[in-house]
Amino acid sequence: MNFSDNTRPKIEKESALEAHAELFSAFAYSDRLTLRLLLPEYLHAQAVNIELWHDDSMSRVLYPTDKREACDGFDVFEYIFLPREHCNGSDNGLFYYHFSFECDGRRLFVSRNGSDLLPEITDDASAVSSYQLSICADSFHTPDGLKGKIMYQIFVDRFCRGDKIVPVRSDAVIIDDWYNGVPEYPEYPGGFVRNNCFFGGTLWGVCEKLEYLKSLGVEIVYLCPIFEAYSNHKYDTGNYMRVDPMFGGDEAFDVLVSKADALGMKIILDGVFNHTGSDSLYFNKNGRYPVCGAYNSKESEYYSWYYFTEHPDKYESWWGIEILPKVNGKNPGFRELICGENGVIRHYLRRGAYGWRLDVADELEEDFLAEIRRAAKSEKDAPIIGEVWEDASNKVAYDRRRHYFRGYELDSVMNYPLKNAVIEFIMNGDANTLARISTELYAHYPKEVSDTLMNFLGTHDTSRILSLLAGDDISAKTNAELAVYRMPEEKRAIAITRLRLAYAIIATMPGVPCIFYGDEAGVEGGRDPFNRMPYPWGRENTELLDWYKKIGEIRNGEPIFRDGYFRIIEHTDRFIAYERFNCESRIAVAVNLSDKEHILDIKGVSLLSGARKAVFSVEPMGVEIVKS
Repeated sequence: MNFSDNTRPKIEKESALEAHAELFSAFAYSDRLTLRLLLPEYLHAQAVNIELWHDDSMSRVLYPTDKREACDGFDVFEYIFLPREHCNGSDNGLFYYHFSFECDGRRLFVSRNGSDLLPEITDDASAVSSYQLSICADSFHTPDGLKGKIMYQIFVDRFCRGDKIVPVRSDAVIIDDWYNGVPEYPEYPGGFVRNNCFFGGTLWGVCEKLEYLKSLGVEIVYLCPIFEAYSNHKYDTGNYMRVDPMFGGDEAFDVLVSKADALGMKIILDGVFNHTGSDSLYFNKNGRYPVCGAYNSKESEYYSWYYFTEHPDKYESWWGIEILPKVNGKNPGFRELICGENGVIRHYLRRGAYGWRLDVADELEEDFLAEIRRAAKSEKDAPIIGEVWEDASNKVAYDRRRHYFRGYELDSVMNYPLKNAVIEFIMNGDANTLARISTELYAHYPKEVSDTLMNFLGTHDTSRILSLLAGDDISAKTNAELAVYRMPEEKRAIAITRLRLAYAIIATMPGVPCIFYGDEAGVEGGRDPFNRMPYPWGRENTELLDWYKKIGEIRNGEPIFRDGYFRIIEHTDRFIAYERFNCESRIAVAVNLSDKEHILDIKGVSLLSGARKAVFSVEPMGVEIVKS
């Protein structure tokens, strides 16, 4: 038996600061919450209880509800939830709950319907899907400087060369043809590749293009790793305390920070703290560094940083990749290097970096994450963004529940669930999944987190979004085929139309939209390394570029996108509409993938065209953004 949205369990928060608590299931420790259930009067429900599961203590307790005055044909049942009485001495916790009641001699359960989040009445206790309730520390706050911004991710070697000459390693292979060169690739996905082929992008080049980024509305620049390393991608750190000379070294970094600051822009760095390179100061497998590394001797000061099973050649590495030996994150010496008073985190923040994105956050010890956060916050209100591919509010990694958003570890994560849902909607018209995923995510995360989520359509780890939206089965192509493949013009035109809609969505959802360099210019490409082709300076798709600039203007010009509430208005087959709102204003966003016009019954002004209307018509394969 399914019911309407009216019967969905509701949450009220007794605070003048939160007028829309029913949109959330994440609150602070000192909040007082009312969990309310409405059941049709004709059910004559009796003995209505709430069953509360405390995930941390693995305890399950049944509490009776209080019956309130009936309202509009519904019986009203409430339970007052005080986090301080349920968190068992902690100031945070994760809970699940559902309601049950007696009806005609049967025990029935109010279960969450997974497809649309509406309640479902069932007599099968084993089939009950509970609602989530998470509690964070009262002190939890995410950086205001990140909220309302647009981010841009740069893979430095492929963005811009710049005019300044930088030193080139003798073992580096330079690809001279910026526009048509083909990066080295393995025979098959996952095969060995040296990754010592460079196109020559530098931080000096990034400096030269800051004004361009500003024209997109970008205020946050997220750099893939820049520390000294053997590879072009730099996820095999060689020396954390030195910016790679081939990227311009420490001087280029300092100039970049200074120029960005003058333009009101901030720099976020990529922290790779789960593993180092085998060719590093610390492991030194190739003897490149004039120190005794862990590989060189058991007497090395770095030996205990790694997991050797048989020294020197058998050791644990990230996903079995031998050039990426895994670090023991519990090791005091390694933690001192990263989090110490003069460690990596503080060092670069003092030099002007704004914050950190943490690579493979799931693989870092939670107390290590907490130590990283403490080190960063001791310097400034720096954002700590984790690479997490799932719903981070209830993530289980390596058989352990994670506590990312309890107040002590992360400020934000990469929003992979939204990315996947947006692509599914754009490609297949599945508005139901996009509505469910977005509603659920923004409910599960504390609002402080939702306002800083890193929303994106592609990264250095995924195929280019334009190629995905073209509908080609690029995953079936061999690397040799991908190296020379270019999508036909008719497919490219379709993909560009789709990308315009997809970017409009992620730029108007709660969070911080992040552009992967070149997406706005029409760069295509399959899996790594073909998703990391150079930015096509002077050869951009101007239609797409103008659209990104237009959406950037709209987003930066409307404060509602900084921290406004989010709610789905309507979703049907191939159509979705949602709104961002607060007590002062409201902006509705509608995307129509059908072949017919769709009426949006909202009075206001189009932020795209400037037209003022009482009712808007959203054209086929179109989007409308209306401020009312």
